[in-house]
Amino acid sequence: MIEITHQPLNPEEITDRVRRDANGAVVTFLGTTRDFSEGKRVIHLEYEAYEDMAYKKLEEIRQELRVEFGVEDVAIAHRIGPVDIGHISLVVAVASPHRKEAFLACHEAVNRLKQIVPIWKKEVFEGGAHWVACEDHEFAARESGLQPADG
Repeated sequence: MIEITHQPLNPEEITDRVRRDANGAVVTFLGTTRDFSEGKRVIHLEYEAYEDMAYKKLEEIRQELRVEFGVEDVAIAHRIGPVDIGHISLVVAVASPHRKEAFLACHEAVNRLKQIVPIWKKEVFEGGAHWVACEDHEFAARESGLQPADG
């Protein structure tokens, strides 16, 4: 299951989508908005995405995890738009018969997402804002003519 939405994410519902009787391990990662970053108080985050490509890249990651770790049940949900402090912007749930594969696959899913999925994060501070880690996507965005709204 892959989802990109403007709506709040429900980690229990997303995790339930990967639970099966054959799976003895379920690992769920929650990416949440923290209130402080790089010495500044964060007001909220804003996410933008090139949604068509983001869906394709998230599905690519899901398929890579199936091959590399032998896991069948993977759910990735990302929220876009404004996300307040303490709220969830990312849920990755992985289930497998054994815990090692579930932990490793969940970790790899988050790493790959940050590397290749065209979803951009802006931290909004008191008195300013800046895009975070957009250099990870800089080449791909430039090649496709895409980049975050603030450039």
